[in-house]
Amino acid sequence: MSLEIERAAATVWIRVQMARHGLTLIDLQAAGCFAEKAAPPAPAPTRTYRDAEGQKWDGQGEMPAWLQWAINTGQSAEHFRVGA
Repeated sequence: MSLEIERAAATVWIRVQMARHGLTLIDLQAAGCFAEKAAPPAPAPTRTYRDAEGQKWDGQGEMPAWLQWAINTGQSAEHFRVGA
């Protein structure tokens, strides 16, 4: 059965069920059947880190050795953060 035929059959079935139960489109809307979809969440802002030699890390994946070394010696990662 083609998708078009399946959709037509589903539409007929829905109309029959609505008539059988005395439902209107307004009833279905009030029940939340056609609630608007929530917007997809905004992507998390990427953080960029850079050292004095210009090495960069975008915060994705494994932390690079230069940043891990700095943290191990007592420096905070925020010290190397670039931007907001």
